[in-house]
Amino acid sequence: MSRKCEICGKGQVSGNKVSHSMRHTRRKWNANIQNIRIVEENGTVRRAKVCTNCMKSGKVNRAI
Repeated sequence: MSRKCEICGKGQVSGNKVSHSMRHTRRKWNANIQNIRIVEENGTVRRAKVCTNCMKSGKVNRAI
């Protein structure tokens, strides 16, 4: 299963970790993905992987 938001598509980003001596090693940044229950347009409830920015901005309707 991928760590990707089902709403906006935000996922993992890769880059370099740079030490004090300027050595570059590869690292990754994971998006803050949460498994939550959402209500779809037709009223059904299902689980989805959603980033916290989409939850905060109100792009999804959470199920109670």
